[in-house]
Amino acid sequence: MEQYYYNHMTKTEQEVYYGIMNGVTNYDTSILLPALDIKDVQNVFFLMRLDHPEIFYVTGFKYSYYRDSPNIIFTPEYLFEKAKIKEHQKALKARIDKLALKAKNECKTELEKELFIHDFICENITYDKLKKPYSHEIIGPLGHGVGVCEGIAKSVKALCDALGIWCVIAICGNNPQKGIKYRHTWNIVKINNIYYHLDATFDNTVGRNSNHYLELNSSSMKSVNNKNKKSEANSLIRYDYFNLDDKAIFRDHEPLIASAPKCNDANHYYYKEKKLSFTKMDEVLNRATQAAKKGKILTFNWRGGYLTKEVLKEIVDTLKKAGEERKKEPYISLNWSQAVIRVIYTDAVIVKEAVNIEEVNEGENDCE
Repeated sequence: MEQYYYNHMTKTEQEVYYGIMNGVTNYDTSILLPALDIKDVQNVFFLMRLDHPEIFYVTGFKYSYYRDSPNIIFTPEYLFEKAKIKEHQKALKARIDKLALKAKNECKTELEKELFIHDFICENITYDKLKKPYSHEIIGPLGHGVGVCEGIAKSVKALCDALGIWCVIAICGNNPQKGIKYRHTWNIVKINNIYYHLDATFDNTVGRNSNHYLELNSSSMKSVNNKNKKSEANSLIRYDYFNLDDKAIFRDHEPLIASAPKCNDANHYYYKEKKLSFTKMDEVLNRATQAAKKGKILTFNWRGGYLTKEVLKEIVDTLKKAGEERKKEPYISLNWSQAVIRVIYTDAVIVKEAVNIEEVNEGENDCE
């Protein structure tokens, strides 16, 4: 289990960190800690819970102190009674152990395990727009199938910890000028000793949004959904935010407010690894023609320079050309920030616009 934030604290902060962790692990109602400025205690408490998502049952605290005392009294605020906490812990451990065993049986490499975790989130977790208190913790996604970005990132870390994958939770600030009211959390993982950004919340959101629209407007989607083939199911999952470098992730994520490792490798981005990152229109035409012929969804990344309006128009014209032989019209959706395009060919799609611009920051806007 990686304790990234603990390793970047001062000695006194580390004492407070372990004092809190040991106390809440024992369900103590009061914990004696070394005196520290209240803002520093709040920060240590917050970061400790990012390092340890299994501590889902305490989300706040009160404190008191005596003048000139070298200590403060830390009073945790538990979400549940002690018996209920233990009940939830037992259920969550069983859930995590079951998923970890399945992953170990099916996956051999770190990358395969990372994919397993990502796909589990995208297939099974619904974003909780009501923001229930437990949705910020692993009990939301892993216990109830719902969560906000914080709960989802914590669940990814809990599963990575269980599978021996180095993982830390990254957090960025808000930006009211851009309409971003809340902080957003995601993960940084280390795969084959290289650091990458992994935002399962964004992939979950953009995937569900684009698939929902297609289901409403396309008879072809029904045939895809009726097939019980893993490859077909996986074609509905999005990987726009799977193993990004710093340059790519910060196109639509705000700067970090807590230190994190640098992610400098852009060579193992999901679509590039799968040979779905195109630099030429001929590549787009060839793969789109195959998709139209086979009736499959095509999702690809454009890497042939900036995705300007002019370039996008050329891509749209190319995608239309690819469907002409089959007399199919393309429904196109676009994640502009990451230059990811999804197209499905159908003769029964209601197209109001040439391209549907996808909302990819719902998780960021709705997290707190």
